[in-house]
Amino acid sequence: MTEEDRLIAANKAYLVEIQRFGQSAEDSKSLLEELTELCATLELEVVGSQIVKLNHPQAAFLIGSGKLDELNQLSKQLGAGVLVFDDELSPAQQRNIEKVTGLATIDRREVILDIFASRATSAEARLQVSLAKAEHSLPRLTRLWSHLSRQKGGGVNQKGEGESQLELDRRMVKNRILKLKEELAVVRGQRDTQRKSRRKRPVPNAAIVGYTNAGKSTLLNRLTQASVLADDKLFATLDPTTRRVSLPNNQELLLTDTVGFIRRLPHDLVEAFKSTLEEAALADFLVHVVDASDPQADEHMKTTLRVLSELGAEHKRTLTVLNKVDLLNGDELPLMRLRQIAPDAIAVSVHSGFNMDLLARELADLLADEMKIFELVLPVDRFDLVAYLHRACKVEKETYEEDGVRIRAGIPPHLLNKVQAFVVDEA
Repeated sequence: MTEEDRLIAANKAYLVEIQRFGQSAEDSKSLLEELTELCATLELEVVGSQIVKLNHPQAAFLIGSGKLDELNQLSKQLGAGVLVFDDELSPAQQRNIEKVTGLATIDRREVILDIFASRATSAEARLQVSLAKAEHSLPRLTRLWSHLSRQKGGGVNQKGEGESQLELDRRMVKNRILKLKEELAVVRGQRDTQRKSRRKRPVPNAAIVGYTNAGKSTLLNRLTQASVLADDKLFATLDPTTRRVSLPNNQELLLTDTVGFIRRLPHDLVEAFKSTLEEAALADFLVHVVDASDPQADEHMKTTLRVLSELGAEHKRTLTVLNKVDLLNGDELPLMRLRQIAPDAIAVSVHSGFNMDLLARELADLLADEMKIFELVLPVDRFDLVAYLHRACKVEKETYEEDGVRIRAGIPPHLLNKVQAFVVDEA
């Protein structure tokens, strides 16, 4: 094979979906489709795929040696240079498979890491990606140096070229991990300061959460007239994006778009990317967006709720939005099934604008529910507070009197201190 042929093959992938004991064929097919989308996001051309039933994982290759030989022949016939397993492979299993097939072998975790690496834009996200990749690569360094000689035992000068290089590489990667952790600590400290500053603002915040590709960024764009990237790819959004929206009652709300969730997202990756996911835990409430047209929408909802639980945000007040109902062509059954999980969900189409006015009113009502009604009299020289109440609270009545401006308004508890001195009555 020429160098050009090798480069072409390196961008062609053969996918292996592992169907574990007790897993349905429908679920395996759905996960394989998701892996195909992940590879497309990574710009890998999928030339073939296969679902492999597995009752008992094998230590050497995860799958049986006979099945591996079959996959090896099929993938090479199709010109693939990469085997992608939709299951977690141990470092030893990756080495063994590559040794037998001569093909680069990666798993779902590496695909997701590479996507995150290509999509991260903020300083913290880039550091988190680098740290996750370094920690992932450390036990796998022997794959990179398998062509060098290695000898066991003896002093440094007696060891083979490969072993010396491996020790140097391990030391370099470990030092890099320490340095990345130190840099992350600094960046996280800066982010915490910014977040505390933002929470002092008289504007409540809602985080948009949901399965990847459900339409979260499109919803943010529709509500705020923003231009956030809304690509039809998995993990199109990685870094959190916050925009301001004015609701029907003239109250303002900060909306934050977060990274999409996905099934089989390794727990340590959830830990690694908390910079965006923590927005959900710190928000005043959540907007959970679901692609109602997806046959696996109920599973996607459960995945999102499970990750929110890991973040400690499962008890947050949540408005569930069933998006893309225009693609259902009038079929109510999917909506009925999803409302068994979220009875108060709102059905919308962000693309067509269907029910977006209802969604905006529901957001306003959510804020109003958290407010208590107070009557205040503000002196005539404090029109800054009058503007503040109109911007951050729900003003029901305003009259001008000799002693000042009398206002009846719904005020959230965390904003009351700013105007407490002017309260004359509480409803």
